[in-house]
Amino acid sequence: MDFIIISGMSGAGKSQCADILEDMDYYCVDNMPLALLPRFAELCLASKGRYDRVALVTDVRERESLGGLLPALDGLWDMGLEYRIIFMEADVPTIVRRYKSSRRPHPMQEPGGSIDGAVRREAKALAPLRERADLIINTTGLNTNMLQARIREFVTGTKGRFAVTVTAFGYKYGLPLDADLVFDVRFLPNPYYVNELRPHSGLDAPVADFVLSRPEAKEFMERLMSLLDLIVPLYAEEGRYTLHIAVGCTGGRHRSVAVTKALADRLAGRFPLVNAAYRDIEKG
Repeated sequence: MDFIIISGMSGAGKSQCADILEDMDYYCVDNMPLALLPRFAELCLASKGRYDRVALVTDVRERESLGGLLPALDGLWDMGLEYRIIFMEADVPTIVRRYKSSRRPHPMQEPGGSIDGAVRREAKALAPLRERADLIINTTGLNTNMLQARIREFVTGTKGRFAVTVTAFGYKYGLPLDADLVFDVRFLPNPYYVNELRPHSGLDAPVADFVLSRPEAKEFMERLMSLLDLIVPLYAEEGRYTLHIAVGCTGGRHRSVAVTKALADRLAGRFPLVNAAYRDIEKG
């Protein structure tokens, strides 16, 4: 059973962490009272695999029993439930700014007191739990994609492998809705108007040669590869796991298919996971 405790400072991104884990098929529970933790753990252990991936958020909203958190976690070990702790934090100015923008009070803020003082008291109270954490994530300056990458790497034990998909499509059938980059190759000569080529697709050598052997096509491919060599690694560094490149022509059968296959073949020598798709090849 994979049991993850999410804790840390208020405003540091615990809910975002839970959302990411939920997308990874974890059963997530937010702010469960500590008194219910042992019973909840027993139910999970007795579920016979129904709840084999669980994430539990706990924080200072339970401050009356915060001192009992560490003993409660020790009790989980005594029950034979192994768990991991993700501790979320951010620097004080960042958390203060987040609370000011949300206009919500900090859970440890005293009447008439400052958010700054509440954040510092909370950090002190959570220090023993922070020392036990298996992963500490400081979300200062961290965007959602970067946070997702950190969590996925922790959960799976490996860094996510970046995948590139290149899709050929026909403009007459609409753009792929999930495309990140779209390139229009309708400026290239159209094999559709060559009688002996019309029945074939861009996967066939005569059509591919017709489309790609021209000087303008060669220059386009070289410039496009230079662009992708620059920006694809930057997408990966941002924490993305996939990049969808769409290549379009009129019908999605000749020019876009030939360019897509050539582009995917070139990218395959640079990136570990490259897929080619030909959405409208049977329509055009």
